[in-house]
Amino acid sequence: MTLSSVDGIERSVQKTNRWLSELASELGLEDREQAWRVLRAYLQLLRDQVTVDEAAQLAAQLPVVLRGAFYEGFDPGHQQAKLRDRDEFLAAFAQLTQLDQDEAAQAVEAATRVLRRHISAGEFDDVLSQLPTQLREVLQAS
Repeated sequence: MTLSSVDGIERSVQKTNRWLSELASELGLEDREQAWRVLRAYLQLLRDQVTVDEAAQLAAQLPVVLRGAFYEGFDPGHQQAKLRDRDEFLAAFAQLTQLDQDEAAQAVEAATRVLRRHISAGEFDDVLSQLPTQLREVLQAS
C-alpha cells in the first residue's frame, strides 16, 4: 500500500488496530499496548530469521504502520544470528516482551494465527521454508 493521502495513513492505522485487537482478543488482553509489544517483537524476530529478500516480501504484505515496526532497528548489512529451534526463539521472544516462557509460547502462537489471517498463504509458506525444521513446526502448529 502506498501512502499518497491522509486516507491511506488512516487505513493503515485502522488495519494495524484490527491486527492488534485480534491479537489482544486471542491473548485475553485488555491492553493493546501489550499486544503491540508482542506483535512488534514477533515480527522483528521473524524478520531476522529469513533472508533480506524474504523479509522485504513479507513486509510488503503488512500495513504500513506495522511495516515500520517490522523494519525498526533493521540493518540488512548485519544479519542477526539465526535461532535454531523453538526454545531459542521463545527465549529471545520472552526477553523482548518480558513474558515468562509459557506466556511467550501462547503469544507466539496467537501472533502466528493473526499473521496467517492477514498475509497470503504463499507468503507464509515462503517464510516457513526458510526456517529450521524445529522452528517451522512451532509456527505451522499455530
